[in-house]
Amino acid sequence: MSFDGLFTKAMVDELVRSLKGGRINKVHQPYKNEVILTIRANGINQKLLLSAHPSYARVQFTNEAYDNPSEPPMFCMLLRKHIEGHILEDLYQVDNDRIIVFEIKGRNEIGDISYKQLIIEIMGRHSNIILVDKTRNIILDSIKHVSFAVNSHRAILPGQPYINPPEQNKLDPFTASEENVLQKLDFMSGKLDRQLVEHFGGVSPLFAKEVIFRSGLANRTTVPAAFVKLIQKIHSGEIAPSIMNSNGKELFYLFPLEHVKGEIKTFTTLSEMLDRFYFGKAERDRVKQQGNDIERFISNEKDKNEKKIDKLQRTLEEAEKAEKFQLFGELLTANLYAAKKGMKEIEVLNYYDVDGGMLVIPLDPRKTPSENAQKYFSKYQKAKNSISIVTEQIDKAKEEMEYFDNLLQQVQAASPKDLQEIREELVEGGYIRERQKRNSKKLQNSKPVLDHFSASDGTEIIVGKNNKQNDYLTNKLAARDEIWLHTKDIPGSHVVIRSKEPSDETIHEAANLAAYYSKARNSGSVPVDYTKVRHVKKPNGAKPGFVIYDNQQTVYVTPDEEVVLKLKK
Repeated sequence: MSFDGLFTKAMVDELVRSLKGGRINKVHQPYKNEVILTIRANGINQKLLLSAHPSYARVQFTNEAYDNPSEPPMFCMLLRKHIEGHILEDLYQVDNDRIIVFEIKGRNEIGDISYKQLIIEIMGRHSNIILVDKTRNIILDSIKHVSFAVNSHRAILPGQPYINPPEQNKLDPFTASEENVLQKLDFMSGKLDRQLVEHFGGVSPLFAKEVIFRSGLANRTTVPAAFVKLIQKIHSGEIAPSIMNSNGKELFYLFPLEHVKGEIKTFTTLSEMLDRFYFGKAERDRVKQQGNDIERFISNEKDKNEKKIDKLQRTLEEAEKAEKFQLFGELLTANLYAAKKGMKEIEVLNYYDVDGGMLVIPLDPRKTPSENAQKYFSKYQKAKNSISIVTEQIDKAKEEMEYFDNLLQQVQAASPKDLQEIREELVEGGYIRERQKRNSKKLQNSKPVLDHFSASDGTEIIVGKNNKQNDYLTNKLAARDEIWLHTKDIPGSHVVIRSKEPSDETIHEAANLAAYYSKARNSGSVPVDYTKVRHVKKPNGAKPGFVIYDNQQTVYVTPDEEVVLKLKK
């Protein structure tokens, strides 16, 4: 794991330098497992993210924008009551574990001094944020409730005493000498990295593997020396926060890991690195959870239209054989004298065949020859009429499939706020039922919230990430002579450069945004069309977000997340 006890120590050091003695001005809980504290310290306001997410639990400063719910959750309201406006006297790590304690001092409702502890336990799916009355050591509440039925050692419930997680009785790596390390290792047993994890607090498999790798030829001299050297670097603050990308898989740590081969990117602070590492990851996870029903519905509708098109294509192929029915009818009419009721077929001369060949015509023995001929003429007329109807149905099904393909891309690139607008669009289109009328009215009466970016030269670029946003951006907000961009023949976002004559660099950066927020996000050399907004039109009766355009030019870009991060406001 990357966020181990050693990483926690370094993060606490980073927080202490900036926050100790600060005032907690605001408390927000944007999502189920995450809390944002706005703390004013050293003359500046800083946003601190506390996350008990089962996969992305962490504590860090953040510059990311988070959408707050219209009604704060109960835990958020409790935190506001007990710690908003209070002083953060101290914060520290418990032993070398992934537990951070915030010591908070303030006054209660009657003006008496009160002491609270906000405890963040970073333990994977067992992560939690717990508010404790320090004087009584009683849990006031927690972001996750855990009963004795789940954990026999302790319950995390209001009114229960706070009990630390079970002690692991490991050695403190920061006070260990090479001799201490050597005493704990059994070189005959092998798996030295596992032994390091087993005996030293805060040490993760990731760190232990790095120790063994840096020791070279692992022996009784090199392993303890490598361990103590790396620990001393962390203890003295000699870190270089890094993200390693190995074969498309990213991981982070306090410094570049030599045992991980691949591209390395270093950062100034741990929090800056975590903002970059988790950019979009936690949000996409929330969207997947909140929008799973929408994504499943859209995928099913897309699949249904694909099957419908296949079926209609077969019908069309049959209909295009209409001439055969006409031929049977005409030849049978010309040979009525030779046909008799009860015959199953008749062989006649095909006078349309230049070679004078014979043709066998199947007959219904229950019908007269005249009725059989009329049946073929009717089938001919029906098939002929169905061609235009089936062709129209195929076009409509293709339009629907394209629409749902576009929606599917939008869900996959959506933020939680975007999901609400996509759901609202499906309700308005009659595809799904409305779940909450109040929320729907609220959405209808409000303008879509667009994503804003700033080009290298300061020019504003706006991105619409769903059909409601795209329609508003292109048809209402953008000026006629501003530049509009969209991936060529690929589902994606509408992008507008708020300039009549943008530079080539700005066009290239905006094209990168258009490609990144499209179905081709993971592709190379993506074609992006751009033209003036005046050349973009929405046909009457077209689906939401659908437009046609002309006078375009095309630029080719490879989507780059680094560029998106650099441009994001």
